[in-house]
Amino acid sequence: MQHEQGPISELSGARKRIPPAILAFFIQLGALGLTWLIVQVSLVLFEWRWLGWVLFLLQAVLASLLAIVFRMPVWWRLIHFIFPVAIFLMLQWDVPAWVYLSAFIFTLTLFWSAFKTQVPFYPSLPATWYQVKQLIPEDKPVSVLDIGSGLGGLVIYLARERPNAICAGIEVAPLPWLVSALLSAVKKSSARFKYGNYQAVNLSEYDIVFAYLSPAVMPDLWQKAVKEMRSGSLLISYEFEIPGVAPKWQIQDRSDSPCIFVWEF
Repeated sequence: MQHEQGPISELSGARKRIPPAILAFFIQLGALGLTWLIVQVSLVLFEWRWLGWVLFLLQAVLASLLAIVFRMPVWWRLIHFIFPVAIFLMLQWDVPAWVYLSAFIFTLTLFWSAFKTQVPFYPSLPATWYQVKQLIPEDKPVSVLDIGSGLGGLVIYLARERPNAICAGIEVAPLPWLVSALLSAVKKSSARFKYGNYQAVNLSEYDIVFAYLSPAVMPDLWQKAVKEMRSGSLLISYEFEIPGVAPKWQIQDRSDSPCIFVWEF
C-alpha cells in the first residue's frame, strides 16, 4: 500500500511551534497581566475594590478565554480555568507544604514526559482493548507494540487473549511504566514493557503497532511508520487521525465513542 507523505511533511513543519506547556505558561502570565490591568482601571475609574476570590475567578476566566483564542485543546482550557481556582482553594485550606511537594513529585512522575512529547496521560478502556483484539489474528504468531502503553492494561489484556502474539509496550513516563511492569510480574503475564521513547524503537520489528497519543505527534508517528513498518503490517490509532492520510478501516463501537483508525502498509 502506497502512502503520500507530502501533506504530512507540510503539517509536521507547520506544527513546530511553541510546546503546549510553554504556551500555557505565557497564557497564565498574560491573564495575570490582564487581571492586574482590569483591577487598576476599575480602581481609578470606579474605585472598585475586588474580593480575593473574584480576582482568582477572573484570572481563571481570562486564561480560559486566551486558551480558546490560541486554539488550545479543550482539556487545556479546562486546566487553565481550574489552575487559579485550585490555588485559591489551597490557600484557603492552609495545606501543609509537604502536600504540595508530594503532589508535585507524583505529577512529575506521571506527566513529566508531556512537556517534551506533547502527549498527556491517556489511558485506554477495556472496550477499546476488545476492538483492538479483533484486529489481531488468532491463527498465526504476530508481534504487537503499544506506543505509550501507560499502565499496561491493553498489552496485558492482549497477551492473555492472544497467547500466540508477542505483546510489548513502551512508555516514557516513569510511574506508569513502573506500574505496568509490576502488574505484568504480579499477573505472570508474557507482556513486556520497555521504558523509553518510541522514537528509539524500530517499528519494522512489529506486525501491529497501536498508539493512543495526541494530535500533536501523529504526523511524526506517520513519517516513522512509513519509513520502518513492513508490508502487510498495521498501524492502529485510537481517537486521533493522521492529517491528510485516509485510514483503510475506521471502527466505532458506539456513535458517541471515539473511532479506531487503521492503516495497512
